Amino acid sequence: MMKIYGWDRSGNCLKVRFVADRLGLDYEWVEVNSAELETRQDWYLKLNPVGQIPIVQFDDGRVLSQSNAILLHLARDSDLVPDDPWRLAQVHQWLFWEQYSHEPYIAVCRFLKVFKGMTDAELDPQKVERGNTALDVMDGRLAEAPWFAGDSPTVADLSLVAYTRWADEGGFDLAARPHVAEWIGRVERFLGL
Repeated sequence: MMKIYGWDRSGNCLKVRFVADRLGLDYEWVEVNSAELETRQDWYLKLNPVGQIPIVQFDDGRVLSQSNAILLHLARDSDLVPDDPWRLAQVHQWLFWEQYSHEPYIAVCRFLKVFKGMTDAELDPQKVERGNTALDVMDGRLAEAPWFAGDSPTVADLSLVAYTRWADEGGFDLAARPHVAEWIGRVERFLGL
């Protein structure tokens, strides 16, 4: 049986779970708490020398890391990965953007507040500014269309929603982004959350 190694408090891990559950894939969830440095233990480093979560170990023993690569692999040949080359390029665009311009700010501010006990005043103002910019970009896109890559949900939406749902825990105001708030509700309904 496929194993997903992840932490249920990590958006990068939950987006893999979202896709696996949506597609009805059979898997075993192996909880690995990165905040407790479980990803630095020898047994885990043998699976993923980079020491990051999530990873997926397939029945044949192969291991795949990097959440968005996992999403694309698991969802291949499903309605979550478009056949149309332009829509697929848009999916890739938003997946790359999520890891470079969204997650490093939204997720990091949340981690610092929730798991390190930092206050809003202690957060790096540049990270907060970039997180707000990311949410504003998302709100602008969602003012034009209900989904990020076309007229139906894709892995881009499932990737972006994971940490966006928790943005308020990082000190970000989702109420100020009504299109983002509505989209979160659409994605959650799509996922049955």
